[in-house]
Amino acid sequence: MTALILRIIIITVIGLAIFWGARRIWRDWSGAFKAEDKARLDRDRAERDNIKRDAGLITLKRDKDGKFRPDE
Repeated sequence: MTALILRIIIITVIGLAIFWGARRIWRDWSGAFKAEDKARLDRDRAERDNIKRDAGLITLKRDKDGKFRPDE
């Protein structure tokens, strides 16, 4: 009976160690991805704002053959 209880305790301790280790790794990885996503979002917003303010934009219109060409 003591051998059975000892096995259950050892398996439980190993399971908890694996669970807590995986949880810590998951938290570290998700934080890195969130930071990367925020940086990409900020960069995209800055590029979009620069495009709207840029005076050198070319307006394209669809021609008769379906291709987009600049206004003349």
